[in-house]
Amino acid sequence: MAKITDTERNAYHEKVSTYVSMTKALLKTEKDLLLESRHNTPDAPLKKITLVDEMINLASNYMAVNGISQAVLKVKNEASLDDARKSLYKAVMYLEEAVSNYIDAPFSDYEEKLTAIESFDENQRYQLVRKFGLAIDMIEHAYGDNSKWRWTFVELEGRYATVTKNLLDLRNVIVNSSPQSPYYDSTVYHLRLVKKLLTQAADRYREKYELSTSQMQDFKIGINFLGALRRIHIVLAESEDAETIKKKYAIWKAKLETDIKKQEEAKKRLG
Repeated sequence: MAKITDTERNAYHEKVSTYVSMTKALLKTEKDLLLESRHNTPDAPLKKITLVDEMINLASNYMAVNGISQAVLKVKNEASLDDARKSLYKAVMYLEEAVSNYIDAPFSDYEEKLTAIESFDENQRYQLVRKFGLAIDMIEHAYGDNSKWRWTFVELEGRYATVTKNLLDLRNVIVNSSPQSPYYDSTVYHLRLVKKLLTQAADRYREKYELSTSQMQDFKIGINFLGALRRIHIVLAESEDAETIKKKYAIWKAKLETDIKKQEEAKKRLG
């Protein structure tokens, strides 16, 4: 790697100075919002939603710094990428606090949480999850295919899929799916995204299990995502799709039980 010159270093610091100031402002905003959200006022859940948006902005800010580093210094800024990744984890955590982290659960289990943020309408919800998904895609691309965080991102993607599903108001999803609804486009695209993300999360967790960890818990989580997807199809009265996922769920469950037996038998032979 070529040595970084003083000219390049000065140019880099000049270009990132605005982002450094923005980062400080965003971190202060986070601190203030956290204090406000702990007061248990009626708008506390909405403060968490604002925190999500601010953490995505913060992650984008850090990724911009990395982009400048690559353009000016010809090297990745690993520290900025790590800060961006951590910011996205905070974003998903704040959204979990607002809408729950339940993967395969009846809507009634987290319905009360959505009531607390009902003023945050479906158009705003879809825009938020789109922005969140783009940020995740950007950070994964910035790290590259051979990143040591490859399998860690399976968890982030899964948690993102979960909150994207839980942010969707299933009480009104049929009404909002009507062409006459002001939320028609957002609801249709949100639903489409949920189905895609749940499918992807299930497949990615199984891939992680088979290619990386061999941990049964990873396979179980993948199966839970299939269960969540089937629930969505049932709510939408998509019986054929629900039946297809039910069969896939059963096949995966049988595979899991077979693998568990094999592991137990292997332990006995070693014991």
